[in-house]
Amino acid sequence: MKLMFKQRFFSWFDSYDIYDEAGTVLFSVEGRLSWGHKLEIRNKDGIHIATLKERIFTFLPRFEIYIGEDKIGEITKEFSLFKPSFSVDCMGWMVNGDLFEWNYEIRSFGGTVAIVSKQLFNWTDTYIIDVCNPADALPALMVVLAIDAVKCNEK
Repeated sequence: MKLMFKQRFFSWFDSYDIYDEAGTVLFSVEGRLSWGHKLEIRNKDGIHIATLKERIFTFLPRFEIYIGEDKIGEITKEFSLFKPSFSVDCMGWMVNGDLFEWNYEIRSFGGTVAIVSKQLFNWTDTYIIDVCNPADALPALMVVLAIDAVKCNEK
């Protein structure tokens, strides 16, 4: 299953549309005013299904993952010298990126969960998320949102 993650061109806060291979919007993401990043994810019917909240005052970037109103875990940037690395504590996932932070592989103990690649030469941030199991689409999307927020903070 492939998802296209595309940032909206004009918005005051982070906002994204997530499309399937046919170009249908599957999810929309809206940033909210808060300390740190707070992203609310809605399904194609506009119903709130998940939230990603950045924890502030931490040594390395950390994001809390909520499905509905329940906190299910955290995404944390790991200390690394050259290639970015993240861990997802609730699923045992690890994320390793390339030197330029454009391409990522989300892995679990069972193998590859998703491959993420940034599309260059677009007006806004655009990623392709190739998810092996469609049930992992929402958590994989949340990982990509966290990585994009970290990159935004570093600019």
